[in-house]
Amino acid sequence: MPARPPLPPFTRESATEKVRLAEDGWNSRDPHAVSLAYSSDSRWRNRAEFLSGREAIVAFLTRKWDRELDYRLVKELWAFGDDRIAVRFAYEWHDDSGNWFRSYGNENWEFDGEGLMRTRIASINDLPIEESERKYRWPLGRRPDGHPGLSELGL
Repeated sequence: MPARPPLPPFTRESATEKVRLAEDGWNSRDPHAVSLAYSSDSRWRNRAEFLSGREAIVAFLTRKWDRELDYRLVKELWAFGDDRIAVRFAYEWHDDSGNWFRSYGNENWEFDGEGLMRTRIASINDLPIEESERKYRWPLGRRPDGHPGLSELGL
């Protein structure tokens, strides 16, 4: 598996780039492509669900995006160290009944020397919102460069 720059040890600039690359990947909603950012033995805790390995990651993300429709995500760097990054995020989605939600969370990431994430620990809370309260209205896919981030949106 080729290296996945930027590589640790992280600087503020490289950690910020890594966060944006992760956001872009998740906004693609392509489980197979997203899984390639993680080590083959990556361990996750997502809410109360525990996963290990890329196959489990693909299955998890497939279920997630089958349920969380019109998913749009914004991540923001919170802190970083040599091989670790902490982020906060918020994403908007709706269920198959048209009920909208904004999900808020924090993630702790640990990377191997090749820049692959070997540990992901995510804590997430869901807030029901009205469609009129949505803040993420860009076309599905990558968040446009000019779109405000979490801090600018007051989230």
